[in-house]
Amino acid sequence: MIVVSVQTHTDMMTSLLFSLLLLAPAHGWLSLEDWGSGSVQGTIGDFGQCVCNVFLPDTSFPADRVEHMQTSSTDLAVEIKLQINKVTSITGQLVVLLSELTNLTARLEILQSGPDKYIKLEFELLRIELRDFEALVTQLKTSLNISSPAIEELFIEIHNMSSIVDQLESYDRRNLEVIRIEFAKLQKKLEKCQDDREEISNSPIGSCTHGGILKFGKPVISQLNANLNAGFKYGGWGKDSIPLPGSEEMYWYAGSSDLLLSRISLYADYYKLIMRQALGTHELYAANRYDYRGSGNNYIVRSNALYYQYNNPFRMAKYNLTSSTVQTKVVPEATNRFSYHYSSNQNLDFAADESGLWVTYATEASNGKLVLGKIDEDSFEVQRVWHTSIFKQSVTNAFMICGVLYATRSVDTQTEEVFYTYDTNTSEESYVSIQFEKFQDLYVYLDYNPADQKLYMYNNGYYVYYNVKFRDA
Repeated sequence: MIVVSVQTHTDMMTSLLFSLLLLAPAHGWLSLEDWGSGSVQGTIGDFGQCVCNVFLPDTSFPADRVEHMQTSSTDLAVEIKLQINKVTSITGQLVVLLSELTNLTARLEILQSGPDKYIKLEFELLRIELRDFEALVTQLKTSLNISSPAIEELFIEIHNMSSIVDQLESYDRRNLEVIRIEFAKLQKKLEKCQDDREEISNSPIGSCTHGGILKFGKPVISQLNANLNAGFKYGGWGKDSIPLPGSEEMYWYAGSSDLLLSRISLYADYYKLIMRQALGTHELYAANRYDYRGSGNNYIVRSNALYYQYNNPFRMAKYNLTSSTVQTKVVPEATNRFSYHYSSNQNLDFAADESGLWVTYATEASNGKLVLGKIDEDSFEVQRVWHTSIFKQSVTNAFMICGVLYATRSVDTQTEEVFYTYDTNTSEESYVSIQFEKFQDLYVYLDYNPADQKLYMYNNGYYVYYNVKFRDA
């Protein structure tokens, strides 16, 4: 409330009211209607003067608020100056941070570019640097008391880089494990190589100045047959025992799902055999033209000719791989009633060694006992015969080395044994025990090749061979 003394003088009253209007705040200015609705009371004072009591909406000038505003403005100016100084300082730190982050990114890219770049892996150091970067960004965010997309993007990039470091370390660990495994395999291969060195023949190729077989090496499994068909359980493979000039590295393969020999494929070398890149394939059957097919699995290649059991009629056959012509001859007294233990139709078994070409079979006169015949390669005739005391059906297979017949039998699913020998040089036979490991239980082909002194086996569709070591003479 403002109490105003009014003189009797009219001009004094007018002056007083004008002063009151000037002192009132802006929002105190009212319309005429508001003034009319206000409260104005007049009385006569003790000394006869006129006293007016005027009630206004706001009776005081906001000097305290003006002073507070001035103080706040000064404080805000000081705070802004401090924040600007902080921003300037952190901007410098951010430039350094971005530079280091760029360097770190480049280092990670080098590590990601390939295992060959893992020269010096400092994963823990990378993590420490990333934690420092994250602390700097956190400090920047706290100091500015703001949250911007740029800062959030920095956080995301740092977290992503941390994940990359973890992945790289895990990847490197896996690489190290792989390397350890491969190193262990290499050690085994070296040990095996050392063992094989002990097992490799100690006799010159083509020489018979030794005391016979001492032992066989471990089975060397090349791979599944060229048809990549595990159902091709019947067949054979190997090398020409007397190769033509220029064909010393040539391999041959024949395989099928039945006992019929219908084709034979030739390969320029071992690599071509493994890669299944045939030099050529000879078909032994053409409908309405010819039928040179064979039966059984005990065939060999010698002097570029395939020697095998002819299917019909029952004879021995010689197929010339150069001219694609066939020649057949009857084996005197041979019968197709007696086969090897593992498979039927193994009636004529051809073999080659250092002393020539051979065929084993059985006759009715021998009551199924094994008979060994020496073949004259020029006339393709059996020129001499030896009779053994073992029944052919008790034998799983047989092969020749230096004129000595070696017969095998099964010991168990993993072991085969040479149990009988017959020396055609002395006509003496003996029972022995020279065991060797089988890749799989049953096999249908086993033949020795004098050109490399290896024993070749066709084992359930797989190429397998053995190194042979001989006794000293």
